[in-house]
Amino acid sequence: MVFLYPSAGRDGTNNLHSTRLYHVTLATPLLHLIVMSTSIAMALAAVAERVVVDECRGVLFVYSDGAVERKAGPGFATPVRDDGSVEWKDATFDAARGLGVRLYRPRERGGDGEGRRRRLPVFFYYHGGGFCIGSRTWPNCQNYCLRLAAELGAVVVAPDYRLAPEHRLPAAFEDAEAALLWLARQAGPGGDPWVSEAADFGRVFVSGDSAGGTIAHHLAVRFGSAAGRAELAPARVVGYVQLMPFFGGVERTPSEAGCPNDAFLNRPLNDRYWRLSLPAGATADHPFSNPFGPGSPDLAAAEIAPTLVVVGGRDLLRDRALDYAARLKAMGKPVEALEFERQQHGFFTIDPWSAASADLMRAVKRFVDTDGGHLD
Repeated sequence: MVFLYPSAGRDGTNNLHSTRLYHVTLATPLLHLIVMSTSIAMALAAVAERVVVDECRGVLFVYSDGAVERKAGPGFATPVRDDGSVEWKDATFDAARGLGVRLYRPRERGGDGEGRRRRLPVFFYYHGGGFCIGSRTWPNCQNYCLRLAAELGAVVVAPDYRLAPEHRLPAAFEDAEAALLWLARQAGPGGDPWVSEAADFGRVFVSGDSAGGTIAHHLAVRFGSAAGRAELAPARVVGYVQLMPFFGGVERTPSEAGCPNDAFLNRPLNDRYWRLSLPAGATADHPFSNPFGPGSPDLAAAEIAPTLVVVGGRDLLRDRALDYAARLKAMGKPVEALEFERQQHGFFTIDPWSAASADLMRAVKRFVDTDGGHLD
């Protein structure tokens, strides 16, 4: 006879796809049968006890034994709308960690009046997902970046970063820094010609949505000094665009307290993201989540480049984003908030071709065309 039963993997997790075969004959010693039956019973019990304790959008599953399972794509079907006007490719910016970046640029970029092809501003886009899910390869990210490259007339840089809970913060911030520094190196010897021949390294914009907006804040502070700017040279960041930034705090804001459970980003999911991404045991007032928490650094000294903070009127994060922009503006920072009154969290990636998304794209283009200047 042959017994087939689940076996524990080398990492100690029980995987239903991992099995072990036992051949039993009449000559099998009784002691071996007892050992085998005990092992089978233990394995089956472990599988039965293993349950999902955290789940994020049908993509990330955390189990009671600590195992983490991820699906390669998002939990929704979105076709990529690529009309061929933008060319793109993938590159690696951190080989040791297996981190890549997707690069986009318009196929036609015109001349500079002296027989040379026009150099384009560089626009970073860090994806969202509560620091727990998301990828540069997901179709919603691809669609938004294709539109950014075409309508801004920019080289768009969309990096990946390590995700929680396997890699809790500050891992994502460290990877975001590495991606920005990678861009700066492309301007020098050995840089990728696909980037170096098209990019205007003196006009770099850093953008991100949700968790990516929090990353943009971190980078603005990290490189918001003479030393930070020197580290990035010859690249120069002239503006930041925070798209519905993912900030948190222990005390609920009115927009958090009043957020309905059927919202795209609701309170349970918001809290779950922070629980999985912050350092173990930290609260939402940690400096990684709350820029104005009790242990957060004073932002008064940071030399923050012009920043556009985009806010959704129906977004759970609305109040924190508006408060963030107001506090920095009161410090004399060049920060402006732009609110889309009837829009929910992530509306521009959920439907990049909606009327509201078109209005947002025009506002971002004005910001880029004026190097962080006029917003109206």
